[in-house]
Amino acid sequence: MMRRILRPLLISMAAAVIAAVPCSAASPLTDDSTGSARVVQVSTRNGTSAHQRITLGLGKAAIVEIDADARDVLVSNPDIVDAVVRTPRRIFLMGQKGGQTNAFFFDGQGKQIASIDIRVEKDTTDLAKLIKLSFPDTDIKAQAINDTVVLTGHVASAAESQRAQELAAKFAGDDKKVVNVLQIRSSEQVMLKVRISEMQRSIAKQLGIDLSAAGAVGGVPMAIATSNPYGLVGSALSDLSGGQIGSVCTANANGTCTGGRNNVQGTFKALEQVGLLHVLAEPNLTAVSGETAKFLAGGEFPVPVSRDRDGNITVDYKKYGVGLSFTPVVLGPGRISLQISTEVSELTSLGSYTLSGSTSSSSTTLPALAVRRAETTVEVPSGGSFSIAGLMQHNTKQVLDAFPGAKDLPILGALFRSRDFSNEETELVVIVTAYLVKPVQEAKFSAPTDGFVPPTDLETILLGRLNAVYSQDKTSARAEVPGGYIVQ
Repeated sequence: MMRRILRPLLISMAAAVIAAVPCSAASPLTDDSTGSARVVQVSTRNGTSAHQRITLGLGKAAIVEIDADARDVLVSNPDIVDAVVRTPRRIFLMGQKGGQTNAFFFDGQGKQIASIDIRVEKDTTDLAKLIKLSFPDTDIKAQAINDTVVLTGHVASAAESQRAQELAAKFAGDDKKVVNVLQIRSSEQVMLKVRISEMQRSIAKQLGIDLSAAGAVGGVPMAIATSNPYGLVGSALSDLSGGQIGSVCTANANGTCTGGRNNVQGTFKALEQVGLLHVLAEPNLTAVSGETAKFLAGGEFPVPVSRDRDGNITVDYKKYGVGLSFTPVVLGPGRISLQISTEVSELTSLGSYTLSGSTSSSSTTLPALAVRRAETTVEVPSGGSFSIAGLMQHNTKQVLDAFPGAKDLPILGALFRSRDFSNEETELVVIVTAYLVKPVQEAKFSAPTDGFVPPTDLETILLGRLNAVYSQDKTSARAEVPGGYIVQ
């Protein structure tokens, strides 16, 4: 009932369109039209059945004008296209649902006079204009296949491709109805040149005095002693470093001294320890835009994690050393977004864990890791550099161990206390340079092993050479590049 009510209204609206569009401007619809023309001219003058293919925009109508009287119209799928016969020579076709169908036209004698293959799809004219305004330097084409929008052409970057897909998704109403086959003109491979530098400086100082006194008073042996530990390190850096003054005698049973007279013995211990650690790594990694590249210069150590049903220990391996991981995304010509994670780690006994066994010899100590890590996301041009600097750690520790009360005596209090001092400084700097790169011929590169010749026995024994003297052909292509890589 509703369909019968709406049909006269649609017919009147279509008639108004016909009146507004001159017949001289009408042109047939073809496969590559998207509903820009509204009138289809069908000619049957040659006496044969006319055949055409047209494309209708979803929710839009076309007017078919035939130069012969048509009595009946048959549409194979009325759900896709609805046909309304206004006059014997003017028929309205209205696209109602995406898909393909066909229409046949018959005269009063039942003879077929024309047929039209019809494809109904979304009209992407407005979408194409919007994309052209948003991306004027691209050749993006938006085409519809049933309910799906297909994007073809070339763009300058992955970011433009993503934005064009978002616009098409808004138009189609669903991300799943957009097929993105856009090609990116710019290079999609990024090489990252990283320089990881670390300096660690450590100073430890220990100073202490131990006193011992012994003697016999009235035949009663007496002895006093002080031995202040080093509370920071736990023990002296070296027990052999220091000096001794005096000698303590040993009282025998009758109250006399053996080995010397009654005396006071003092042991002076002092030591200073200075350490320096230098770490430098310069990895070069290349990855496709959107993919992750990783680098590790170090190793792995086993860590027990569980036991199986037979009681055997299963282990997992933890990585340590100089590590780098980065994911590049090419945003445009010369614009690269980098997500970087880098770290420097080393095995240490500080924080280690000991697994007790049935015997002391079966105990297992698991080392800990001292880690310096940095993670960031930045945007740089091709050839641009940035630095992750100032990762500075400065620890100063000082402990005094002393004999209670005596340590507070002026001047003499130094004889009853020991000092333990530690100073540690760590600085890590990461310098990163990103390049857009292209592959080149193998002959353009050289390796550190190029030209190496092992020495003969005589050269090794008589001349002490580890490799033979060789000369490289400077006219060859390899001689142009002494080593490393090529950036284009």
